[in-house]
Amino acid sequence: MAAGTSRKISAASARAHTRKPKSKAPSKFAGIFKKLLLICFVGFLAWAYQATQPPPPKRCGSTDGPPVTAPRVQLKDGRYLAYKEYGVPKDKAKHKIVFVHGFGCCRHDITSLTASLSRILLKVKESTLFHLTDLVMERVILTQPNQLKKIAFDIEELADQLELGSKFYVIGFSMGGQIVWSCLKYIPHRLAGAALLAPVVNYWWSGLPSNLSTEAFKQQLPQDQWALSVAHHVPWLNYWWNTQKLFPGLSLLSGNPQVLSQRDAELRSRVLSLREGHLAQVVQQGFHAIYRDLAIGFGTWEFDPTDLKNPFPENEHPNIHLWQGDDDRLVPVELQRYIVRQLPWVQYHELPSAGHYFPYYDEVPDSIIQALLP
Repeated sequence: MAAGTSRKISAASARAHTRKPKSKAPSKFAGIFKKLLLICFVGFLAWAYQATQPPPPKRCGSTDGPPVTAPRVQLKDGRYLAYKEYGVPKDKAKHKIVFVHGFGCCRHDITSLTASLSRILLKVKESTLFHLTDLVMERVILTQPNQLKKIAFDIEELADQLELGSKFYVIGFSMGGQIVWSCLKYIPHRLAGAALLAPVVNYWWSGLPSNLSTEAFKQQLPQDQWALSVAHHVPWLNYWWNTQKLFPGLSLLSGNPQVLSQRDAELRSRVLSLREGHLAQVVQQGFHAIYRDLAIGFGTWEFDPTDLKNPFPENEHPNIHLWQGDDDRLVPVELQRYIVRQLPWVQYHELPSAGHYFPYYDEVPDSIIQALLP
């Protein structure tokens, strides 16, 4: 039987087989590639940040801004408030009213109340109606606390500069109704009465039962559910969300008619005709005010209207009124009913078959003024 053969391996050869291969020196191109990736990432972040920021506002009267075309007052901190006067001359008026307009409006949208208001009634009541225009928060950041308190004090300062007297009335329509809540909270001693017309409800008020607010929230159009969630949770994305083209933004901004009730849809052409001449003025200083209003209206409030106490405890039924249409597709009537049940001192007026635009309806403005003024 043949014997097996063995192969001798030298020590040098063994070392060569067990020695680790030398690592290659890093290529200079790899380092450059990493730097390019870093630059691209930083550039993307810068672009993304810029995309979320609205263009800087163009102040009326500034070098590159629109001209000043309205009477206005300058507040203590340097900001300006423009206003529009309606009714009998101020020096003859017995009742002075500050009207706070709704979302995406300007001082000329006082027509939401005056378009159908009887001139005879106005003379009988001897009232002067003032309209408060957009509050330009030049020195206020969206996340700054006590926004609503500041707006209430702005209204008080406006009334003082216009010499409306120690007490005046406030009327707020839609999102302007939220400002009336702040007036009842912070300056009740200056109010002779108040009317809230379809005041917008913040779905995140802590006093609302979660099941009720969730159900009402789900009744909104899907695009509005997304837009309002952005306004509440990430308000700094408001501008980008409502200007990008991937999906629709807030229905009021995109012009989706599905958000209107049947009666509001029938009235839409009239409302647009009343606004046609001044619609451009709403955003003549930029869109910042619109997105700021969303952030304030649906952000985290420093107080909850459902917790308010009667600001006039000497009167069980003070001169405070809340008007709501039962077919309002923008402000769910179920939430409004719950709120007034928590605030029995508010006089509630529910209008059957009425939508959000009920202040434009015939005879309704007369009823609002008659209920408010003694």
